Amino acid sequence: MFCNNCGREIDDRAIVCPNCGVIVNKQALATEQSQSNTFAIVGFIMSFFVAIVGLICSIIGLKKAPSLNNSGRGLAIAGIIISSLAIFFTALLILILIIGITSV
Repeated sequence: MFCNNCGREIDDRAIVCPNCGVIVNKQALATEQSQSNTFAIVGFIMSFFVAIVGLICSIIGLKKAPSLNNSGRGLAIAGIIISSLAIFFTALLILILIIGITSV
Protein backbone atom coordinates (compact mmCIF):
# COMPACT_ATOMS: atom_id res chain seq x y z
CA MET A 1 0.00 0.00 0.00
CA PHE A 2 1.13 3.55 -0.65
CA CYS A 3 0.58 6.62 1.52
CA ASN A 4 -1.90 9.09 0.00
CA ASN A 5 0.07 12.01 1.43
CA CYS A 6 3.77 11.30 0.79
CA GLY A 7 3.48 8.47 -1.74
CA ARG A 8 5.92 6.13 0.02
CA GLU A 9 5.25 2.43 0.28
CA ILE A 10 4.01 1.35 3.72
CA ASP A 11 2.83 -1.85 5.38
CA ASP A 12 -0.74 -2.87 4.45
CA ARG A 13 -1.63 -3.11 8.15
CA ALA A 14 -0.36 0.38 8.97
CA ILE A 15 -2.81 2.81 10.52
CA VAL A 16 -0.49 5.82 10.36
CA CYS A 17 2.22 6.43 7.79
CA PRO A 18 5.59 6.01 9.56
CA ASN A 19 7.15 8.56 7.18
CA CYS A 20 4.78 11.53 7.35
CA GLY A 21 2.41 10.65 10.23
CA VAL A 22 -0.85 10.93 8.26
CA ILE A 23 -3.68 8.49 9.10
CA VAL A 24 -3.93 6.06 6.19
CA ASN A 25 -6.42 3.51 7.52
CA LYS A 26 -9.32 5.21 9.30
CA GLN A 27 -11.35 1.99 9.63
CA ALA A 28 -8.57 0.22 11.54
CA LEU A 29 -8.11 3.29 13.73
CA ALA A 30 -11.84 3.36 14.57
CA THR A 31 -11.80 -0.37 15.38
CA GLU A 32 -8.72 0.02 17.58
CA GLN A 33 -10.19 2.95 19.50
CA SER A 34 -13.56 1.28 20.05
CA GLN A 35 -12.14 -1.58 22.12
CA SER A 36 -13.21 -1.37 25.72
CA ASN A 37 -12.22 -3.26 28.82
CA THR A 38 -15.33 -5.30 29.55
CA PHE A 39 -13.84 -6.95 32.63
CA ALA A 40 -13.13 -3.55 34.20
CA ILE A 41 -16.69 -2.38 33.57
CA VAL A 42 -18.26 -5.59 34.88
CA GLY A 43 -15.88 -5.63 37.86
CA PHE A 44 -16.79 -2.08 38.82
CA ILE A 45 -20.54 -2.74 38.61
CA MET A 46 -20.34 -6.10 40.39
CA SER A 47 -18.28 -4.60 43.22
CA PHE A 48 -21.51 -3.01 44.48
CA PHE A 49 -23.55 -6.24 44.38
CA VAL A 50 -21.27 -9.29 44.68
CA ALA A 51 -17.95 -8.05 45.99
CA ILE A 52 -15.86 -11.16 45.34
CA VAL A 53 -16.98 -11.33 41.70
CA GLY A 54 -16.30 -7.61 41.36
CA LEU A 55 -12.83 -8.06 42.82
CA ILE A 56 -11.95 -10.91 40.47
CA CYS A 57 -13.27 -9.14 37.36
CA SER A 58 -11.56 -5.89 38.34
CA ILE A 59 -8.21 -7.63 38.78
CA ILE A 60 -8.57 -9.28 35.37
CA GLY A 61 -9.57 -5.91 33.89
CA LEU A 62 -6.53 -4.25 35.42
CA LYS A 63 -4.28 -6.95 33.95
CA LYS A 64 -5.86 -6.50 30.49
CA ALA A 65 -5.71 -2.68 30.54
CA PRO A 66 -2.18 -2.31 29.09
CA SER A 67 -3.11 -4.34 26.02
CA LEU A 68 -6.15 -2.09 25.47
CA ASN A 69 -4.28 1.24 25.70
CA ASN A 70 -5.12 1.44 29.43
CA SER A 71 -8.83 1.40 28.65
CA GLY A 72 -10.79 0.86 31.86
CA ARG A 73 -7.76 1.08 34.14
CA GLY A 74 -9.44 3.61 36.42
CA LEU A 75 -12.65 1.57 36.61
CA ALA A 76 -10.66 -1.55 37.43
CA ILE A 77 -8.79 0.19 40.25
CA ALA A 78 -12.04 1.63 41.61
CA GLY A 79 -13.64 -1.82 41.43
CA ILE A 80 -10.74 -3.34 43.35
CA ILE A 81 -10.94 -0.69 46.07
CA ILE A 82 -14.73 -0.86 46.42
CA SER A 83 -14.76 -4.67 46.42
CA SER A 84 -11.96 -4.87 48.96
CA LEU A 85 -13.72 -2.44 51.27
CA ALA A 86 -17.01 -4.30 50.91
CA ILE A 87 -15.34 -7.63 51.72
CA PHE A 88 -13.50 -6.11 54.69
CA PHE A 89 -16.61 -4.51 56.19
CA THR A 90 -18.69 -7.65 55.58
CA ALA A 91 -16.08 -9.77 57.37
CA LEU A 92 -15.94 -7.22 60.19
CA LEU A 93 -19.73 -7.27 60.53
CA ILE A 94 -19.79 -11.07 60.61
CA LEU A 95 -17.06 -11.09 63.25
CA ILE A 96 -18.97 -8.59 65.40
CA LEU A 97 -22.15 -10.65 65.06
CA ILE A 98 -20.35 -13.85 66.03
CA ILE A 99 -18.77 -12.19 69.07
CA GLY A 100 -22.16 -10.73 70.04
CA ILE A 101 -23.96 -14.07 69.73
CA THR A 102 -21.33 -16.04 71.66
CA SER A 103 -21.14 -13.54 74.50
CA VAL A 104 -24.86 -13.83 75.29
